[in-house]
Amino acid sequence: MAATTAQAVEPPNVEAQHVFIVDYNTGSVLFDKAGQEKLHPASMSKLMTLYMLFDALKRGDVKLTDSFHVSKKAWSTQGSKMFVPIDGDIVVEDLIRGIIVQSGNDACVVVAEGLAGSEEAFADRMNKKGAEIGLKNSHFVNASGLPDPNHLMTAQDLYLLAHHLFVDFPEFYHYFSEKEFVFNKIKQGNRNPLLYRPNTGVDGLKTGHTEEAGFGLTASASRDGRRIFMVVHGMTSMQDRADETGQLLDWAYRTFGDYTVAKKGTILAQANVWMGQQKTVPLTVDKDLLVTLPVSEREKVQVKAIYDGPVAAPVAAGQPVGELVMTIPGMPEFRAPLVAASDVPQLGFGGRVVAMLQQMIFGAEQQPQQN
Repeated sequence: MAATTAQAVEPPNVEAQHVFIVDYNTGSVLFDKAGQEKLHPASMSKLMTLYMLFDALKRGDVKLTDSFHVSKKAWSTQGSKMFVPIDGDIVVEDLIRGIIVQSGNDACVVVAEGLAGSEEAFADRMNKKGAEIGLKNSHFVNASGLPDPNHLMTAQDLYLLAHHLFVDFPEFYHYFSEKEFVFNKIKQGNRNPLLYRPNTGVDGLKTGHTEEAGFGLTASASRDGRRIFMVVHGMTSMQDRADETGQLLDWAYRTFGDYTVAKKGTILAQANVWMGQQKTVPLTVDKDLLVTLPVSEREKVQVKAIYDGPVAAPVAAGQPVGELVMTIPGMPEFRAPLVAASDVPQLGFGGRVVAMLQQMIFGAEQQPQQN
């Protein structure tokens, strides 16, 4: 049961120009500040380069032990670097760490050329794959995120990309939590500041920075079995990025909680049955209903079962009968299907005749009120 819950509470005042925070378990958006506004993602767009590489690995097109050649273009690429040697051959697993830990623009070009022949062809593939996985407001021009007026994403798309990396490639996600990597005798630390802070639960993903875009972070954290994804972008310094993202993550965990509204198989209501061998059918939900709610508003939740009755027999277990509706002030309604918990066979011919005669003599069965 996913919905925007942020409107039920006052969001914190932040410097960041773009914020998009989502509860993984329910898909609920906890904070949305200009999440659909296009921005320059800088090195956070390297997540798409990694998606392409992980996808190729999963398909078996390349292996972690394969090597890609370093062209002059890759070697000379400026900005943050892995320091790949010109005309060298770099193992794919080293390139992954070079992109994630060292944020190497040169490593991104090596991967692009290794997978597609050229960075331009790779960018075309990025755009095609991005559209396939639902990145509706993203356009990639290069593999590294180096400044280009047409290289754009949104905070919402960055969240969706991070979510896909976590869900689609669990076997590779661990690379995002590595804090340092040594390549070419040069040791560099992961730029994600929350990896170094105690008790954050952060285990990925990627920072970004350019003079025009400012400082950003796409992060994911897990605390007590609850995962949160967060995109924060447009801050003015590394220190502000570290402090504000940490405060926002704490706010999200402190302010919201995940609650089970109803468990699969629990009888929530009884619906009258017309022409059935039983007069009523129990109603339930077909899966556990987990919702994200503001902790302070939990006691204000109202839940009701709505159905039109009597339900005509025969009724099959699992058959949709109505809806479970949950309301809380300041939030949209949560709705989930109510289904029959058991079969109710139809009366035999004689029973149906008696029931129709009773209806003619005594009138139609009373319609049950909504519960």
